[in-house]
Amino acid sequence: MKHGNLPGYLLGALLIVACGCGGGGFKKQDVQKILLHPPYSSVTDSIQQFPDNPDLYTERGTLLSQNNKHEIATADFKKAWDLKPNDTTALQYISNLLMINKTKDAVSFLKDCITRFPENVNFHRRLGELYEQSGQYDKALEQNDEILRKDSSNFEAWYTKGQLLVALKDTLGGIKALEHSYELQPVNNTGLAIAIIYAERHDQKALVLCDEMIRNDSSGLLVEPYYVKGVYFSGVKQYKAAIAQFDESIKRDWKFTDAYDDNGIVLFDQKLYDSALHVFTMAATVSNTVADPYFWIGRCQEAMGNKEQALRNYERALSLDPGFVEAADRIKKLED
Repeated sequence: MKHGNLPGYLLGALLIVACGCGGGGFKKQDVQKILLHPPYSSVTDSIQQFPDNPDLYTERGTLLSQNNKHEIATADFKKAWDLKPNDTTALQYISNLLMINKTKDAVSFLKDCITRFPENVNFHRRLGELYEQSGQYDKALEQNDEILRKDSSNFEAWYTKGQLLVALKDTLGGIKALEHSYELQPVNNTGLAIAIIYAERHDQKALVLCDEMIRNDSSGLLVEPYYVKGVYFSGVKQYKAAIAQFDESIKRDWKFTDAYDDNGIVLFDQKLYDSALHVFTMAATVSNTVADPYFWIGRCQEAMGNKEQALRNYERALSLDPGFVEAADRIKKLED
C-alpha cells in the first residue's frame, strides 16, 4: 500500500489512534510523517489491514518507545489495552505512562488493575514504587505488605519492607525485615543494607556480617564490606583501623568517592588537615561533579587559615549542589 494514497477514512483513523492519547507536543502532520515512514511504516500498513490486532499496536508502540517517541507510543499501548485488556498489556501501558510523566494517570490505572488482576503482585509492586518515589512510605508499605500476604517467602519484598520501615524511622523493625530477607536469600545487597545500619549504630554485628561476605567472595571483587567496616571503626573512634578499611576500599575501586570522603573526615577529625586535604583533593579529581569533596577541601583550607581559597571551594560545592545547606552556611560565615 502506498502511503501517499491512503484513503481518507483510513488516514483519519490512523491519526486518531496516533494522537488520541499522549500525543503531547506532536502535531497531527508530524505524527503522520513519523508513522508512515520507516521503521514504523510496515507495522502501520499491517495495522491498516488488521485494525483489531492488539499485538500490532504493541509492536509499534514498543518500536516508538525504543526510539524515544514515548508520547506517540502512548496511543498504541492504550489501543492495545482497549483491544486486549490483560495484565501484560496493562503493565506495558503503565510503563509508557510513566515515561511521559503521567504519574497520576499511572497511579489511577494501577489501582484499577489491582482490582482487575488481584493475583498479579506486579501492580502492587509498581504502585508501591511510585509511592516510595514520592515519599509516601506508609502507602508504599501497604502495597508491599499485600505482596507478602500473597507470598511470605518473597525475599525481595522483605528487603523492600525493611528499607521502608527504616525510612519511617522504625529502625528495629527494618532490621528485622532485612534479616528475614537475608535468611531467605543471602544476597550481598541485603547483607550490606543490614551491615551499614549496624555500623551506624556502633554494633559489632556489622563486622561479623561484613567478614562473612568477604569470606564468601570467591572472586575477591567486593568493595563495600571494607567500606562498611571503615564506617564502623570510624564511629567507635578506632581511626587507624577505619583508615585501613577505607584505604582497602580505594585500593579495590579507585573511583569509590565515599571511601575518600570518609577517610578524609577521619583525618580532619584528628586535625591532620594536610593529609585530609590531600585525600579530598583526590576525591575531587576522581569525581569533579560531586559537591562533598569541594566542601571538605574548603573546610581543610579554612582550618589552615586559607579563607579565600576555602570560600571558592564552598562556592564550587554550592554550585554543584544548590541545596547544600552546610556550604551556604560556611560561605555566610566567611563573608560576614
